[in-house]
Amino acid sequence: MSGIAQHLSRRLADRAEAVCRHYLSNGRREGRYWLVGDIRNTPGRSLFVRLQASAKGPAGKWTDAATGEHGDLLDVIRGSHGLPDFADVAKEASAFLNLPHPEPEPVAQRGIAPAPSGSTEAARRLFAMSQPIAGTLAETYLRRRGITLLHGAGNLRFHPRCYYKPDNGPTETWPAMIAAVTDLSGRITGVHRTWLAPDGSDKAPVDTPRKAMGDLLGSTVRIGVPNSVIAAGEGIETMLSLRQVLPNMAMAPALSASHLAAVLFPPALRRLYIVHDKDPAGDSARDTLLERANAEGIEAIPLSPALGDFNEDLQQLGIDTLRTGVRVQLAPEDVVRFMSLAP
Repeated sequence: MSGIAQHLSRRLADRAEAVCRHYLSNGRREGRYWLVGDIRNTPGRSLFVRLQASAKGPAGKWTDAATGEHGDLLDVIRGSHGLPDFADVAKEASAFLNLPHPEPEPVAQRGIAPAPSGSTEAARRLFAMSQPIAGTLAETYLRRRGITLLHGAGNLRFHPRCYYKPDNGPTETWPAMIAAVTDLSGRITGVHRTWLAPDGSDKAPVDTPRKAMGDLLGSTVRIGVPNSVIAAGEGIETMLSLRQVLPNMAMAPALSASHLAAVLFPPALRRLYIVHDKDPAGDSARDTLLERANAEGIEAIPLSPALGDFNEDLQQLGIDTLRTGVRVQLAPEDVVRFMSLAP
């Protein structure tokens, strides 16, 4: 094994359970092992991954009892994603290690004390139980809204049976898009849930299809890697719509106008695009954030949709009109740096 492979394997082993939850999402934890059907994430119990180092061996080692195959967590990534080349495996592993990962629950607490409802701990557990968005109903839902570019969106996941508690009546379960809300260090402080229709065609037919929990103030759903220029706005779909024409710009959905006004600024931030919805709350958030950014010496530039928000622009006016409307509002150097000019 090369030095790079050894380094990645050790780092992945330190987060063995997070790796399994992400790449072997059809399995489940039992004791000190993760059980699943095989390395391709087939449901079942033939393959077991050691989650903690012991006298039997290091964390991250796995064996398929049906075939006799064995390996480490790099092999898990290779098999679950069907990656034939080590360079692709290493790239995927590096990207995973840069994502926020909730810490696993202490073994002594498993099955004993549930996290308080709506707490940060409950948010972290829900995100940990969710699966990558690719190929799920959450991806179908976003595509129905014109959103196809999901690179760098590791903070978005999917849960097939997320609890929904109506104001009156018993608790229900619906598929849901789960978004991790993180602080400037990447630590998960909350989650946002968007409950979906069973076919992913729209939001679920419930009274309140969107809810957040945890500690949200100042934090956002970070999409892409923040640098000296980012765009902050309200809704996840709004910001993902903008990213269809600004694929290289980091986005920071704050989930509401009030939270947009209170977002915290990354230390390296020099220019902030403020993406506001066309309503009084959006206008107020824009003005507050402009004032805060200017006081910190950060250049702030509002980005305004033609209709109510940028997802409306994308769906009703089309991507070419959206691109044209955004381009004239950008700083000239950011057109070259961030904008997709493809038809």
